[in-house]
Amino acid sequence: MLFSPTDFSECLREWDDLEKGYQQIQDTHRLYKQKLEEVAKLQDSCSGAIARQRKRLKELTASLEQCKNNHPTPKLSPDDVDAIAEIEDSIRDRANAFTEMEAFLPKKNGLYLTLVLGNVNVTLLNKQSKFAYKDEYEKFKLVLTVILFVFSFTCRFLFSYRALDALFNFLLVWYYCTLTIRESILITNGSRIKGWWVFHHYVSTFLSGVMLTWPEGALYQMFRSQFLTYCLYQSFVQFLQYYYQSGCLYRLRALGERHNMDLTVEGFQSWMWRGLTFLLPFLFFGHFWQLYNGITLFKMFQLPECKEWQVVMCGCSYMVLFMGNFFTTLGVVYQKYINNQDKSKTL
Repeated sequence: MLFSPTDFSECLREWDDLEKGYQQIQDTHRLYKQKLEEVAKLQDSCSGAIARQRKRLKELTASLEQCKNNHPTPKLSPDDVDAIAEIEDSIRDRANAFTEMEAFLPKKNGLYLTLVLGNVNVTLLNKQSKFAYKDEYEKFKLVLTVILFVFSFTCRFLFSYRALDALFNFLLVWYYCTLTIRESILITNGSRIKGWWVFHHYVSTFLSGVMLTWPEGALYQMFRSQFLTYCLYQSFVQFLQYYYQSGCLYRLRALGERHNMDLTVEGFQSWMWRGLTFLLPFLFFGHFWQLYNGITLFKMFQLPECKEWQVVMCGCSYMVLFMGNFFTTLGVVYQKYINNQDKSKTL
């Protein structure tokens, strides 16, 4: 309850209390700024020390390789060989340790974040903030996936207005742009997202932007139903992936088999073999639907009445998405097959 003085003496006492509280706030804020300056100095010192260590370790690795090349095994004692192997293992472990340390240190933004945000420091300085941002990213994906599913269903079956389609495509552009920014921030803070699963969001942003500019016409209407049905299916599969991947990641993190900043992805990775292989048919069907969309658009481009440049651009985008998604997923499956073959040979 707020203090409500009734006479002047009470007002003076209240003012004295406020003065003391204000002095404490000033002292606390002064200490806070001092600690911030100390933290900044520690960050610079730690970053510099890691950079120097990396350089020296790189030189040491080259020297060890030179020693092994100039002095073959017969000339090296068994103790020397063991010592070299132990040092090389320690160097690899130290490189991983440095990566973990750098996740809590400011670093220069990549080209994309620099273009979008400038040189703003996006490194979160404690685990709680990192986890909170990661969880918020996952919730954002889930909510937008549901919204896009409802929106595409509305456009496909309930209303057929070009303005509504444009709003849907604008939402897709905003969604994928936001994903690319958030994923870049998460990568800066230690999330390990494979290259293609980041890059395909840039392709999807470009594709959605082209669809947004496609003018109303016979060719647009010819492709509209196929496109919206594909978006419905894609949202459904993304919801399945989020639901099952998040549960699988939670179990693997509890077992210490996955990194705490690992994310759900719109594809298939090696860690998903444990309980998520049933998603593969859904994924491959979606990949081939992208191929079908690309082929359909290229056939439309060959029609005499085709004047819109958006047709061929969308066709190329779908082909890039198909090849990237299909061959990346196929590579994971093939690598698992090779690993199983190696295990069977060792038994």
